[in-house]
Amino acid sequence: MERQPFPWFGSGSIIGSVLAFLSISALTGVLAAGLLVPVAAVAGTGASASIDFFEDLPAELEREALAQPTTILASDGSLIATLYEENRQPVTLDQVSQDMQDALIAIEDYRFYEHGGVDLRGIAGAIASNLTSDSTRGASTITQQFVTNVLIDSALRDDKQAVFSGSKTVGDKLREMKLAITVEKTLSKDEILAGYLNIVPFTGTIFGVQAAARYFFNVDAKDLTIEQGALLAGLVNGPTFYNPIEHPERALQRRNLVVDAMLTHGKITDEEHDAAVTTELGLNITPTLNGCAGAAQAPYFCDYVSHLILNDPAYGETREDRKEVLYRSGLTIKTTLDSRVQSAAQTAVDDTADPDTTNEAVGHSMVSIEPDTGNILSMAQNTRYLPGAAPGNSVLNFNVDLHQAGDQSKPLGGVGGFQPGSTFKPFVVAAWIEAGGSLNTPIDGRKRTYPEGDEWPASCLPGGSYTVRTPQGEGYTPQNYGDTNYGTYTVLRGLAQSYNTITMETARQLDMCRIFDLAYEMGVHDGKSSSGYLERLDVLAPGLIGGVQDVAPLSMATAYAGFAAEGKVCQPRALLKVTAADGTNYPVPTTDCDQVIPKGIARGVNYATQEVMKTGSGRLLDYGNIPMAGKTGTNDRRSQTWFIGYNSGIATASWIGNWKEGNGSLSGLKIGGQTYPEVDGSLIAAPSWAHFMRQIPGIHPAEPFVNPTNTIRDGTNRPIDKVPNSNPNDRP
Repeated sequence: MERQPFPWFGSGSIIGSVLAFLSISALTGVLAAGLLVPVAAVAGTGASASIDFFEDLPAELEREALAQPTTILASDGSLIATLYEENRQPVTLDQVSQDMQDALIAIEDYRFYEHGGVDLRGIAGAIASNLTSDSTRGASTITQQFVTNVLIDSALRDDKQAVFSGSKTVGDKLREMKLAITVEKTLSKDEILAGYLNIVPFTGTIFGVQAAARYFFNVDAKDLTIEQGALLAGLVNGPTFYNPIEHPERALQRRNLVVDAMLTHGKITDEEHDAAVTTELGLNITPTLNGCAGAAQAPYFCDYVSHLILNDPAYGETREDRKEVLYRSGLTIKTTLDSRVQSAAQTAVDDTADPDTTNEAVGHSMVSIEPDTGNILSMAQNTRYLPGAAPGNSVLNFNVDLHQAGDQSKPLGGVGGFQPGSTFKPFVVAAWIEAGGSLNTPIDGRKRTYPEGDEWPASCLPGGSYTVRTPQGEGYTPQNYGDTNYGTYTVLRGLAQSYNTITMETARQLDMCRIFDLAYEMGVHDGKSSSGYLERLDVLAPGLIGGVQDVAPLSMATAYAGFAAEGKVCQPRALLKVTAADGTNYPVPTTDCDQVIPKGIARGVNYATQEVMKTGSGRLLDYGNIPMAGKTGTNDRRSQTWFIGYNSGIATASWIGNWKEGNGSLSGLKIGGQTYPEVDGSLIAAPSWAHFMRQIPGIHPAEPFVNPTNTIRDGTNRPIDKVPNSNPNDRP
């Protein structure tokens, strides 16, 4: 959009056309009320034809709303990020210093308050000056420049060819003149000046005087001084040519030229002039960082929110329409993010696996949900939100699915999850309790091989059973960690100590489909779903210990938040309110919760996961004196490790894994400057979570867990109901 110094008068042919035009105007007497009524005329064109040409030009200027930055805010109003194509912060004229106004008028159009949109005296003076000197002088009024910028803005918005100053024809110039005259009849001078100050480009993506004042001097437009206003006023003539960062000497000369003009036209005193021209440029460059890469906090949550807007037809029919709304309509997006929780999560993640001291294949993320609402409180990650293949950089979000609701047309920018390991086991316990089992029922967890062809109850599969099939045809032999602890233990101890053989034998007495259905109903689904809906995990024996498909941390946090809320599962929610600069309010998801499992079942699971914190893998964690339940998880290859901790106030999924090589083990990889011969969920993911919790005591207080009934806790020899609870034909 840069305007070169007055090209309209730079060639003899254009000057000749203008002189011919003026001659015809004089002959026909087209001059009224001090306004130039332009008539298109070129050599050999008659006056009547010229008048007809002029009359056919458009007389109305179509003005669309100017692009404004979108701000994404945390729930407390703190800034997350600013998104824009044009950094513009509209202000009213009384919010612009008088020195800035005077500087602009003095250098660009000192007769601004005297002419009617087109300055005939200015045109004549410019022609005379350009014919008698080596310099070039323009005659476009501020009104005409305003018109030009509006036309350029509209063209670029509509993906049309914009006409810039250097490429204008006589017809373009005449169209501009006629529109300027119309604008003067419909807007006041102050409205025109304010409009110009808000639309004009100053450099790069900096548009409007407020954004420019902030960028160059870190002050508001109302506080611009004589020398600051003069610099900005001089800059509009050539945002690149006079850029004070790239060309400080040129910018200084231009600024002082503007100060001279201010003195000439009586806007400042001699003393003010002399003081201004002797000052340095005084730049204080303060960029408004653009996009999630420049986020003040939570860049991956910023990215998630952006994808939600771009996926929602409420913001426009097409993705391009929605992008226009997101980046140009000045949205204020208030989110559920708790900046205190986010800061704690990011600190824990960075202290654990800072990208500078961690192998680039190792990812660490942490996401928290408020159980009673589904509000996402934090979303942290150990990589830098930057494009490119540099170590430690990634714009992929470890916390979320590949696609929203499994719809390929709605990307979420996620990796699509990771194998959840033993964090899946509480769903086996939930199904056990639902079917009538108790936590203290003994289960035979001796080491065994389930032979090839062995059938387990599974109502949703062909024949009503799951059949053991292995690549080598040797049957399935689940093992406990360290190949130890085989024997008969209660369901409660089996979960607390995470014995795989107890989980398998427990599941073998149930309808396997119900286990996976229950997990699905609570929010666990394939993080790479792409069929148009969220897909349930496949009913497979290794899936009972989380060793098959991938689940996103946000999904696991959602499900565990459901346990925390005693069976009430709330859909993850990121948006609280979205308002455009013009006052338009966009719909946002309301709190969406369902009682998925009875309270009694959830209380039974919570009793078992509390035991993890007392006697199991969480017993050594220092997380403060608060009620807490949780579960570690590690997949077979030790490439994905987890800890999910929760209470009634907050549920948090902490994940550390090899995100670049899929199933490559974490063993031997540098994590936070250290290497480990063997990694599991209790070694790094769990202490990182505890570090997080120690930073937020009392922020989301929790109520003590309610104990399950004695029957659920201590009953023995209860019959197990294997009847499925849902129609397999309705199951995804």
